Amino acid sequence: MSLDGAFLSKIKNELILYVGAHLDKIYQPSRDELVFLLRSKEGSKRLLLSARQGSARVHFTSFKPDNPPSPPMFCMLMRKYLSAARLVSVEQTGLERVLTLTFSSLNEMGDVIYPKVICELIGSQPNIILTDTFGVILDAVRRSDLEANTRIIQPGAKYLPPAKTDKLSILTVKTDLLAKEILTKENRTLSQAVLDTLEGVSPLVAREIALRIAGDFQKNVSELTDGEKMNVTGVLNSLLRDITEKENPCILTDSKGVPKEFSFTEITQYGPELKCEFLSSFSETLDTFYQKRENAERIRRAATDIYKLLSILMQRTARKKELRKKDLEKCADREKYRIYGELLKANLYLLKAGSKSVTLSNYYDENLSDIVIPLDPSISPAANADKYFKEYKKSYTAEKMLKELIEEDEKDLLYFESVLDALTRAETLSELNDIREELIESGILHISSKQKKAKANETFRQYVTPKGNKILVGKNNRQNDRLTLSVAKKTDIWFHTKNIPGSHTVLSVQNAEVSDDEIILAAGIAAYHSKAQNSSSVPVDYTLIKYVKKPNGAKPGMVIYSGEKTLFVTPQLPSF
Repeated sequence: MSLDGAFLSKIKNELILYVGAHLDKIYQPSRDELVFLLRSKEGSKRLLLSARQGSARVHFTSFKPDNPPSPPMFCMLMRKYLSAARLVSVEQTGLERVLTLTFSSLNEMGDVIYPKVICELIGSQPNIILTDTFGVILDAVRRSDLEANTRIIQPGAKYLPPAKTDKLSILTVKTDLLAKEILTKENRTLSQAVLDTLEGVSPLVAREIALRIAGDFQKNVSELTDGEKMNVTGVLNSLLRDITEKENPCILTDSKGVPKEFSFTEITQYGPELKCEFLSSFSETLDTFYQKRENAERIRRAATDIYKLLSILMQRTARKKELRKKDLEKCADREKYRIYGELLKANLYLLKAGSKSVTLSNYYDENLSDIVIPLDPSISPAANADKYFKEYKKSYTAEKMLKELIEEDEKDLLYFESVLDALTRAETLSELNDIREELIESGILHISSKQKKAKANETFRQYVTPKGNKILVGKNNRQNDRLTLSVAKKTDIWFHTKNIPGSHTVLSVQNAEVSDDEIILAAGIAAYHSKAQNSSSVPVDYTLIKYVKKPNGAKPGMVIYSGEKTLFVTPQLPSF
């Protein structure tokens, strides 16, 4: 979902309230992002300007950026022209996705100047452009190619706005005329006709308008009934009120609270699949939507090396396990070597040196059938018997070792899966650093002596039951160990998905009695914080903490337990 012109007009209205504010500080946390610290009588606000592809936007933010050690050149240029500046106007032409912030400041000669920051939030090449009082470009986040036939975005060039489309603005054109224009596009779907006609409307909103008109956004304009055609003007009037009067920004989230879309008006086209959550301001809406989405992306990028390492280790361990299984299958015939040795030893008097084989009666077989035993003609019959005893002993030792190694391989694979599961549910860089530190302590990940040791994240996920009992959940294996082995009391109840990687979950028994509903609730939370989060009817074991033990030498998060019971639950978080 990209920011449309209608939503940007709402942001513009919020910014207009800060006309007259002083620009205290300018930061450039990344190549295509700027943060302005505006100070007014109402207090200070951070204004985020982003020209990042796929998430270009302008809004007030609560996010405090991590700034580079030294400011980039574009940031230095901004500071040169805008230090101690005052915001004097915020402008948007119609419902285009271009926002112009005009400031007043003093140049080196003490003269008043009016530099402009132009935020173009359009298409695949969004931009932030700084111009002087006369509209000459000082610099931009993205400069154009000098040989391109498009607009020139280069220092010293005259700024020219993006080419206008032939779409119509609902702010300047009467709704009955807009309705007529939409209805002329008979060979298109209604939502496409709306999108092609109205300026500043996203495909999401175009579908919603079509749904309000005809109850079906895939319906062709030519298929509309007379009543539906008459309905177009009324729906457009309602849209105009949403843009100019109403304040009901919303975020559409799925059942797990993951943001999927946002809009300046209520969206109903997804039905119960997505929930429409209304927020108090349009800046808060964008801030909430993008912080969640971009935080997940930042964590994914920061965890790339761990994902790659674990993927290699899992493939390598799986291959070793398969090879050892094949070797173990060969050991299954070791009993025949013992029989060969015993029969040869018992019949040495019958054997002749230099024979390549011998046929003997197998008294280990109830039918006393004959058995052909291969011999090495270069050694004596007694040496042949000893050779088979050695083969038997060797196979016996190999089988024992292979079983132990295969068991270790299975434990390693389970551990790697548990780390991957924790990675997929990490919500902050602090949680990611905790996982990284766990791998370092386990000797799996290596760091240079210059790298600092990450501080452990001590905060568990916490929920409270209606009766006041706490439910604590570990965020990674280190936390799982600390929660289960150090924090929880012996009378607390421990939960974990059965044979599925997941977090240790503890129902902290503060009241004398624990209800069945609380146990089911805690089991559902344990299932939610596991690899089976998207499954149904997930088996969850639970038992008292006193029955949970950690074997010597076990990897982080690995425990054994007894006295358990098993529930089959749907993964879910409490709704209260």
